[in-house]
Amino acid sequence: MSNPLFNQMQIPNGMMQKFQQFAQMFRGDPRQQIQQMLNSGKISQGQYNNAVQMAQQMARMMGIK
Repeated sequence: MSNPLFNQMQIPNGMMQKFQQFAQMFRGDPRQQIQQMLNSGKISQGQYNNAVQMAQQMARMMGIK
């Protein structure tokens, strides 16, 4: 059964799988972890900005401030 919320979000191919892998491996403070990934070059500033934007959009959809 298809979830209409996920269909509307138009998640790029592979992004959900990468997120699930990240979530399984993640431990600790999310902000610190992301900052370390940015500092180490594992993610680019553009990827970071996109992730922040997506998180903000999801939070608004869920009614989280």
